[in-house]
This record gives sequence, C-alpha cells and structure tokens, in this order.
Amino acid sequence: MLVGVPKEIKKQEHRVGMVPSAVGEMVKHGHKVLVETGAGAGINFSDEEYKKAGAEIAANAADIFAKADMIIKVKEPQPNECAMLRENQILFTYLHLAADKDQALALQKSKSICIAYETVTGFDGRGLPLLAPMSEIAGRLSAQIGADYLMKHKGGLGRLMGGVPGVQPATVLVLGGGVSGFNAARMAVGLGAKVTIFERSPERLRFLDDYFEGRATIIYSTASDIEAALPEADVVIGAVLIPGASAPRLITKPMLKTMKKGSVLVDIAIDQGGCFETSKPTTHGEPTYVVDDVVHYCVANMPGAVPLSSALALNQAVLPYALALADKGWQAALKDIPGFAPGLNVAFGKITHKGVAESLNLPYESVSL
Repeated sequence: MLVGVPKEIKKQEHRVGMVPSAVGEMVKHGHKVLVETGAGAGINFSDEEYKKAGAEIAANAADIFAKADMIIKVKEPQPNECAMLRENQILFTYLHLAADKDQALALQKSKSICIAYETVTGFDGRGLPLLAPMSEIAGRLSAQIGADYLMKHKGGLGRLMGGVPGVQPATVLVLGGGVSGFNAARMAVGLGAKVTIFERSPERLRFLDDYFEGRATIIYSTASDIEAALPEADVVIGAVLIPGASAPRLITKPMLKTMKKGSVLVDIAIDQGGCFETSKPTTHGEPTYVVDDVVHYCVANMPGAVPLSSALALNQAVLPYALALADKGWQAALKDIPGFAPGLNVAFGKITHKGVAESLNLPYESVSL
C-alpha cells in the first residue's frame, strides 16, 4: 500500500501523522510511504531523516492526495484537503465530526473511507486508545494553563495555584473524571491546588477515590452541585466526553455571573463542541477571550502546544492500527481487530457512526465489513 503523510496545515499545528521511526516500521512491512516536504520540520524531523527511514519526499500535498491509498494525519482535514480526497481512499486521523457538519458533508461528498482516531475503542469495547494519549496531554496541560491564566497580567484574578503558607491555594473544579479529567486533577493536586472532581460513573468514582486518597474531593456530578460549587471556583476544567457525540453543556451563560471576576474556564472538550455554553474554538495564537469577566481558554488542539511529545505519543498508539490497515486492507482490519470498527465514521458517502449522525442530525447507515 502507498501511505501518504501530508504536512498539517491547521493554524499553529506542528505535529505530524508519522514520525520517521513509524515510517521505518511501515516500510519494513513492505509498504511505500510518501511524506510531504517539511512535514516534520515543526518538531525538528528533517526530510533527510524521513529518507533514511525509507520514505519518499513529495513536493506538495496535492501529489500525496493524488497518489496515496491511505492518508495518515493528525488533525481533521481542512476544506481544501477534503476536496482532494478520492473515492475509496482511506483517511486515518482525528475527525471530531460531531461539532463540524461542514466537514462531515465534505467527507461524504468525497466518498472516501474515513476512520477517526477518537472513536476507536479498546479490545473490550471500553476506553479510547487512540484518543487517550492526547487526552492525557490535554489534561496535564489544562492545569498548567489554568495556573498561568490565573496570573493578573494574563487576565486572571491574581491567585497562585498552590498558594503559600498562610494563603489559600486555588480552588479547581474538574468536570469529568475520565482520562483527561484524571490527568488534569493529578497535575492540579501536584501544584498544590484544592481540587474537586465531578464524575457520574460509579466505577470511575471508586477509582478516583482510591487513587487520590483524600487529596482531591470526588463528587457525583449533578447540575445543582456544579452550580453550587462555581462561586468558590478559581479554575474550572471541562473534561467531559461522549465518544463521537457532542459534549454536554454543563455550565450555562447565566452561571458565569456567579463566578469570581478573573476566574478561568479551560474547555478540553472544545473539539466536540465544548462543555460550556459560552465556549467557542480558539487557537494558540489567540487562546483566550473573556465573557462576563471570566477568562475562557478553548484551544481546539491543546496538545499542539507540545507537538514533539504529542506526535511521539500519538504515533506509538496509532502505529499498530495503521499497520493493520495497510497490511490487511480497511475492511479486514476493522473486522479482525476488536474495537477498531467504531472508528469508521464516514464511508461511501454515508455517516457510519451513530453518535456522529445523531449529533449532526444526518442519516445513519451501517456498512458491512
């Protein structure tokens, strides 16, 4: 199979779909890899390193999209990339379609085979192994970001996350105790903050309680409890995820008026529409905005802030699945590997993931493997 790796073109996105070591593994399996020139430059992987790994270098993305049997990316295809996709061509990347109807329609029009990292499940049908490494990074970053934007010159109220002797630390609320929420709480606790995690899964509640051993407060999530906690919060981290579907809006605009001036909202769920009513996607260039004196950080590719770590972690998770797609073909790979089939979001012009279809109010059609 000919595998194509275009350069990411989303604003301030420096990650790359395949690092040289992953290219080397693909070549060892007998496949050809075509990498766009400069694709890894943002994280210091040169064209020469890709050539040493066995890749061919393409002058532009158009050449890759025209030739490759499978495209491996990081972020969702931009409109001009969607237009270059071909019928039956495999696209393997993050898609986050539940919050992006225009992209979904463009992928349908292409009739390509679109497999989303974020909806591939674990062998037992639980967990999200290709989303997990980015969720870990986004979670850990969110606590750092919250601490940063609490500083007065960044628009915050001027509180030190960990406090000092005689002065209370920041109060941090984490909405959702999954992978990203857990990692956010770990970092916030490590910084010395007073942390409360809101979660609904009984199993996850017990895990969090056992893990933190009193260093964080674990509460069953209800709207009333979240609302009651907001007036004391300095930082709120939104980390709620429903695979393939839009994130629930847990904090409404009227609730902002109960919060402190200069408090900070960090929305990790913005890729799926965000879990605050006032959330809107931002970039690393302009990461924040203010609504009712509350700072909002809603960068849609948070792990892109640390692209080297993110690209390496993502490649480790994705490579076994990418090799299976190249070795077996997409139908056999999705059929043979437990938990892989839910990754199929669009195929032959059909929306093939029920959660995506419901979120976008589009028809859902299953595809036989």
